[in-house]
Amino acid sequence: MKKELVHELSCVLIGGRVSTKEPMSLHTTFRTGGAADIFAEPSDIGELKKALELLKGEPFYLIGNGSNLLVSDKGIRGVVLHLTKGFDHIKVEGNTIICGSAATLSQIARVALDNSLSGFEFAAGIPGSLGGAVVMNAGAYDGEMRQVVKRVTLLDYEGRIVQKNVEEMHFAYRHSLLKEERFIVLEALIELQKGIPSDIRNKMNDLAARRREKQPLEYPSAGSTFKRPNGYFAAKLIQDAGLRGFCVGGAQVSQKHCGFVINRGNATSADIYKLIREVQKRVRDRLGVTLETEVICLGEFDE
Repeated sequence: MKKELVHELSCVLIGGRVSTKEPMSLHTTFRTGGAADIFAEPSDIGELKKALELLKGEPFYLIGNGSNLLVSDKGIRGVVLHLTKGFDHIKVEGNTIICGSAATLSQIARVALDNSLSGFEFAAGIPGSLGGAVVMNAGAYDGEMRQVVKRVTLLDYEGRIVQKNVEEMHFAYRHSLLKEERFIVLEALIELQKGIPSDIRNKMNDLAARRREKQPLEYPSAGSTFKRPNGYFAAKLIQDAGLRGFCVGGAQVSQKHCGFVINRGNATSADIYKLIREVQKRVRDRLGVTLETEVICLGEFDE
């Protein structure tokens, strides 16, 4: 069946790409992970629809920039759909920017600056794509996607295109409608305000400097590993549990920012997974608080 499916996908993804045994370490910001059985990159919406038709009843995973994923060292059984070129358009219309799901937040922020549009500065340093940012209502420095996204164009798994306004997206802290129902983000309309380019640039530079100072950007990671528990800060809890610099294999709780789990260069996904579970256990046992992960685990992990 696998060879058959590879052949069928290759026949419909004419402008895209289909491969087998694709190393997922190439597609995650942790730079770890085993191979996906089948890795498919549709080149446009038409090819994506055809791929979904072929995949009915087959397990598959949809990924973007891989900036919040931890993929098992054992790899991924089934198909990985990767949205990349063909889904990365960015178009400015007045005070709005229409962005494809594969456009990165840094690219969108640069276009906003070039067009004197303010309000997206908070997202300039988030290492993700628009699709993933919409799914998890990504945010930083008091900004969130729900503050700027006004409309989202979605594709359901039956190949139907629908549009949802901001209220219908059920945005909440690290949550959206996409956590409740099966849709694929195609594009979003972002509404900003006219601003002064020098002010926008200065704010972006200031936030970038704060990130460099406080975050371990020199190491592969998935950004903030844990969600903020109600009434607490994850990094402070981890520090108070005595876990600053705690290591499992090549994975480490960053000494620079305890909310980040980093790959010091030779970590496996198993190292990272075990470290995350140990941090959760110790914080729960010592401080009575349960830490939930922002990072999404794909594939099989040993407990």
